[in-house]
Amino acid sequence: MEDAIFLIPTPIVLQKIVSLIDKIEMEDKDTKGDLYEYLLSKMSTAGTMGQFRTPRQIIKMMVELMQPTEKDVIVDPSCGSAGFLVGVGEYLEKNNKEMFNNEENIKYYNNKMFYGFDIDRTMLRISAMNLIQHGIENPNIEYKDSLCEDNGDESKYTLVLANPPFKGSINSDIISKKLLELTNNTKKTELLFLALFLKILKIGGRCACIVPDGVLFGSSKAHQTIRKEIVENHKLEAIISMPSGIFKPYAGVSTAILIFTKTNAGGTDKVWFYDMQADGFSLDDKREPINENDIPEIIERFKNRDSEDELNRKRSEKSFFVAKEEIANNGYDLSINKYKEIVVERKEYRKTEELFEELNNNIKELLPRIEKLKEFYNE
Repeated sequence: MEDAIFLIPTPIVLQKIVSLIDKIEMEDKDTKGDLYEYLLSKMSTAGTMGQFRTPRQIIKMMVELMQPTEKDVIVDPSCGSAGFLVGVGEYLEKNNKEMFNNEENIKYYNNKMFYGFDIDRTMLRISAMNLIQHGIENPNIEYKDSLCEDNGDESKYTLVLANPPFKGSINSDIISKKLLELTNNTKKTELLFLALFLKILKIGGRCACIVPDGVLFGSSKAHQTIRKEIVENHKLEAIISMPSGIFKPYAGVSTAILIFTKTNAGGTDKVWFYDMQADGFSLDDKREPINENDIPEIIERFKNRDSEDELNRKRSEKSFFVAKEEIANNGYDLSINKYKEIVVERKEYRKTEELFEELNNNIKELLPRIEKLKEFYNE
């Protein structure tokens, strides 16, 4: 999109464009935003730092799980096209319509609720336009290296929704010292962003973020340090494991959603795990709609995770709880495969003696036939 110039070469093409646009129902202000989102969905390449578009259904699920309110201050420190912020706006318009009857709420919604940062200036233009097209008049979209020492944001936001870059490392000289302390001086961006979320959230602030599976079970000191920090000093609530095809055609990496609350005083008692198998689309490069979809069940079970049914689920099911003590004893490993029980059906096989007897009988039958074949060959 950088320095892009769009030309309509002939009057006929202009006439066709105007005619097609004229047929689109524009009464709903989200129509233009949806058209824009469709164009964004066609950008099927990953960025230089490993950033790529988060599927709309995953964004909607994460927003639904967090249930934002009109009082939240929401940030995505690696906002890309601002899909999460748009998702929050759509959620509030659908589920909290009364807030738009209050002039102060509307002013807050348009000016002070949404914050997004990125180091790709092209994406900043896209995200700002995307939010404005969806009715958020003055979003706070800025160029900012969120991991840099110059980022003065601390204890500022109440809700983080993010899908930070999965690869790349940055110069340790410019990384915030506080982030380095929380991650044992790592340069891995996926770990530094987790530390950043803890830094910028207010006490009681919540986070739902996507991480590569390696964050959950990595054995380095940096991996273990940040996992221990979240489990011991804050409240880790849920791990939702997602299948590896979720981000195709951009990448085939396996990922998970972490949900936690910043407390600075612990609070993790037990962690809710869910093993997602499908998101309503095929897990190949085509990503075509299918009937299998765990998302409605994930939302339902998460909202009712304190119910008797959920608390008593076995580890062989899609969702289950794991006690904090067990997680700590396993080196703060948060991989679902560490705790999920796989049920293998017992198969009954015939006794070895019977098989040998049958084999012996078959040989006895074959030997005379082999001899006849030899005689025929010799003739």
